[in-house]
Amino acid sequence: MTRPISDLDVPLAVVEAQTAAVATLHDAAAHTHSPSDRLAYALDEWFVTHDVPLSTEADYPNWRPGGAA
Repeated sequence: MTRPISDLDVPLAVVEAQTAAVATLHDAAAHTHSPSDRLAYALDEWFVTHDVPLSTEADYPNWRPGGAA
């Protein structure tokens, strides 16, 4: 099944924000000598450019920071 082109339509403001974020991550990666930092920036770029499901409060009912109830 082929998805309609409208599924790929993204508001210009979202594209501009992603472009700015990716440029910032590329710049940061270019100025570090740490391989782990470069990896972190690459992963951050992936999260910025992909629709990643995030957890919500409903995923963890009754959770409290530090484990205190």
